[in-house]
Amino acid sequence: MTLLAIDTALENCSVGLSAGGAVFLRAETIGKGHAERLMPEIAALLAEAGVAVSAIRRIAVSVGPGSFTGLRVGIAAARGLALVHRVPVVGVGTLLSHAALAASLRPPASDQPILALLPARGDELYGQLFSATLEPAGEAALASIGHFAALAAESDADLAGAGAIRLERPDRVVHDRSAPDIATLLSLGGRLDPAGHPPKPLYLKPPDAKPQLHKGIARQ
Repeated sequence: MTLLAIDTALENCSVGLSAGGAVFLRAETIGKGHAERLMPEIAALLAEAGVAVSAIRRIAVSVGPGSFTGLRVGIAAARGLALVHRVPVVGVGTLLSHAALAASLRPPASDQPILALLPARGDELYGQLFSATLEPAGEAALASIGHFAALAAESDADLAGAGAIRLERPDRVVHDRSAPDIATLLSLGGRLDPAGHPPKPLYLKPPDAKPQLHKGIARQ
């Protein structure tokens, strides 16, 4: 199956392709400007692989939590390509991507749960607990560092993601990445059922930008 993966959830603009048993990856840390970079990156990836866009049979995209604007860019691109070429889209949470990367980095026999964490504002984190086999042990949530510290202690979980270091348990941190690993996203996109993982954004908080209603023009 020819699978395209797209990640613009955080600071990276990353794309991956699995086709004919070969894997092609492109990842660039840009911070902002995903809308301008994403489609040229997809075109360059397809050209490198020698694959036509019409050959794509599934698309995987990061759905958050992450940057409000970045998520919109990636999900809109995935949905647009899927609509034109009539292929399914798999929405993959960034916390699941981090947990899956951690699982791949641990010894195969590890049976500890994995708590994936990303920084939010102040003393808050985005987090979700997964079993050793990556089954969700709860919903993704926005909560305090103290809440997740207690959850980590109670579950005796290994930690993953850029928010993991804030729990001050360095011996349990498997990795402290911020942006999802595109190779991991590509792998998850091939394994997950599109019917159960729709490409819907997972913000966990309202967007920073709000309409300035007081500056509207009054009706006459």
